[in-house]
Amino acid sequence: MVHVSAAPVLALRGVSKRFGAVQALTDVELEIHSGEVVALVGDNGAGKSTLVKTIAGVHPIDDGVIEWEGRPVSIGKPHDAQNLGIATVYQDLALCDNIDVVGNLFLGRELKRFGVLDEVEMERRARELLTTLSIRIPSVRIPIASLSGGQRQTVAIARSMLGEPKLVILDEPTAALGVEQTAQVLDLVERLRERGHAVILISHNMADVKAVADKVAVLRLGRNNGVFDVADTSQEEIISAITGATDNAVTRRAARTGEARK
Repeated sequence: MVHVSAAPVLALRGVSKRFGAVQALTDVELEIHSGEVVALVGDNGAGKSTLVKTIAGVHPIDDGVIEWEGRPVSIGKPHDAQNLGIATVYQDLALCDNIDVVGNLFLGRELKRFGVLDEVEMERRARELLTTLSIRIPSVRIPIASLSGGQRQTVAIARSMLGEPKLVILDEPTAALGVEQTAQVLDLVERLRERGHAVILISHNMADVKAVADKVAVLRLGRNNGVFDVADTSQEEIISAITGATDNAVTRRAARTGEARK
């Protein structure tokens, strides 16, 4: 496993976000290091998507500080995040079905030579990138529409790697995939970690989380509800933090009586 660096690549310090009267995030703390996979989990409405979009520059934060490699930064728009080295692969993938793999990889950042598309160089770099990430597809010249769900997901992740990001955010990458396709994507997540990238993995699937994540950060109602080391935490403990099972009438009453005794 890659040596985890001392200073986090990304750190959120007391980050809050409001939408009108709705408080979406409250005092959220999160740290992620190079060569580390942090799973972000929580029920629907827990604030996962909002948190990812604040990091990606879609929703600028209202309060708190975002630190990048130990220094405070301002991420006001997606371009700011990309310039720092943050790549986000959203659930909808945003791939063009009728274009081939090469065309999708370089969509919006096409290589040109003498004013025309340099198809030869783009194909060479596409093959090189897919080989480096051990992504197997029949041909880089077949339309995206003819690939399986798992292959499409790996192409979307590969596209995010073209800018050589330091942090990759994956939004539910295995949500609609079967067992074999899920294995392909999880293998790729492990390869990103081996190459020293920091990875934030949003997932509802505890098996996926246990398989590849180093840490699990739980959000509940827009707040932190625990950060756990995957190696020494049971699935039940994580699920309790997600559902708020530990925050019930019995525990609150016990906490009150405990305080009264002090």
